[in-house]
Amino acid sequence: MHLHSLTEDDLITWREGLPEDLKITTKQRFVNDLKAALNAAWPRLSADRKKLNPTFLAIVKAGFKAERIDDEDDVSVARDNQILTDEEVGSVLQAACEVDQEQGFDGDLYRIVVCLAATGARYAQVRRMRVGDVQVSARRLMVPGSYKGRGGNSGSDPVPVGDDVIEVLLPAIAGRPNDAPLFERWIHEQQPGGIAWKKSERGPWKRGELARPWKAIRERAGMPEVIPYALRHSSIVRGLRKGLPIQQVAKLHNTSVKMIERHYAKYIATALEDLARAAVVPLVLRRADGKTGVRDNLRS
Repeated sequence: MHLHSLTEDDLITWREGLPEDLKITTKQRFVNDLKAALNAAWPRLSADRKKLNPTFLAIVKAGFKAERIDDEDDVSVARDNQILTDEEVGSVLQAACEVDQEQGFDGDLYRIVVCLAATGARYAQVRRMRVGDVQVSARRLMVPGSYKGRGGNSGSDPVPVGDDVIEVLLPAIAGRPNDAPLFERWIHEQQPGGIAWKKSERGPWKRGELARPWKAIRERAGMPEVIPYALRHSSIVRGLRKGLPIQQVAKLHNTSVKMIERHYAKYIATALEDLARAAVVPLVLRRADGKTGVRDNLRS
């Protein structure tokens, strides 16, 4: 395509035509590279600039306008085997409790997995929660927004939880300052001159630290393919099935309506059909013998 004929729609079409199996971060790198190349080409085309649209740079900017990037939302599209029933979520939590006890996490592993299941938040969000984010009397957790997407998100969203979740979190907040990290775990150090490891100090969970214990959790639960993000998928679908508005589901999970509609379309359709079916009322009159009397009405 010649640059003088390039339009915003052309760029959007190219962007949307990138392979679906690419991670969104990979797609964004391609977008950034092409955008940089087009912007760099502009000053070098002085001889032919009269042929170009004078709004060329604006076209490039608009065509590649940054949209909210929920990377992890695209890492694992909501496959059916990652949508867990309430009973399956319970099995995962039970397995997390057992692995926690066996591996000496002192409740730290169990608490963070319970929070992931109860809020449907990303691991990166939960790691940033503070003691003050647990509002006991209101049975509410304030979940920090994701840093993903243009401009980041420094606010927090209130997520209602049950008494059972609050009870699990109470040991993590008792006697601790509000600005302390809510979820911590023991850091182990190897003893000098030996091979044994011992607990040294406590610190917040870091990126990737859930991966190893999660393998043990899913094996214990008998779900070898389930990933931590299944708890988020399941929370979103649970909200849709309960009849929550899509906008509310998106807000509770710190994402966009567009993302919900893109990845959970069939669950939205099913939920809406269930709501519509609940509004169905009998319309055809029945006779005393239980028949509708349609033929009699037609003959008359």
